[in-house]
Amino acid sequence: MADLLRKPMGTQGLVHDITPESAGWGYVGFALHRLAPGDHVGGTTDGREVILVLVEGKAHVTGAGQDWGVMGDRMDVFEKTPPHCLYLPGGASWSATAATHCTLAVCSAPASGGHPARRLGPDGITLTQRGVGQNTRYINNIAMEALDVADSLLVTEVFTPGGNWSSYPSHRHDENDFPRMTYLEETYYHRLNPAQGFAVQRVYTEDGSLDETMAVKNHDVVLVPKGHHPCGAPYGYDLYYLNVMAGPLRKWRFQNDPDHDWIFQRDTPAV
Repeated sequence: MADLLRKPMGTQGLVHDITPESAGWGYVGFALHRLAPGDHVGGTTDGREVILVLVEGKAHVTGAGQDWGVMGDRMDVFEKTPPHCLYLPGGASWSATAATHCTLAVCSAPASGGHPARRLGPDGITLTQRGVGQNTRYINNIAMEALDVADSLLVTEVFTPGGNWSSYPSHRHDENDFPRMTYLEETYYHRLNPAQGFAVQRVYTEDGSLDETMAVKNHDVVLVPKGHHPCGAPYGYDLYYLNVMAGPLRKWRFQNDPDHDWIFQRDTPAV
């Protein structure tokens, strides 16, 4: 069985620390800190770029030689309001001191030195519907391709209502063959509302060499090294996930599973 489902290491402090080495790939890193008021964390980006995401709560943040003040606004991720985030280039130091109970995600990928430190959100991030029917979900694009703010990183949030599917129809982005497809590793950080719920994520290749279906719970992370990766939220439980993607080219090009592409074709209006 592939080691794709990563459980949190605890309920406070550093609860996830996924590196390219621990994931067995080359680009994406993801760490998660759950902090109490007054807790302090920090680090240096070295040869990697970082996007700090205030998933919920508030923290006083410094980074790249600047004091960014108290960042964060939503106290519960399921408020669905835009997040406060900070982009940091390679070679920068950063620190965060929690002003309230706080969940801080540290998303990272290789840096090439092309972008300066800057705030990302809440201004400019608008909750947007994607999909129709039971495929409806809502997106907060933090740093996707249309926004030229990073060297490698692509970061977004997705809210899926209970009873719905997302990252669906099943799609993959695991070949370096632009413009047909781009190779992007991906992590999913999952949250459930109410918190005792679960969701389902399947990661599979068309040839069946990888086929894992996982019950994901609050604060779990799923690794997607290749293949298709749909998610389903059971009735009664809303699903949130924070996606981090990176690869050799900062573009998101994917292909649907041919068995299920008819759904996309049916639900996409003609231009």
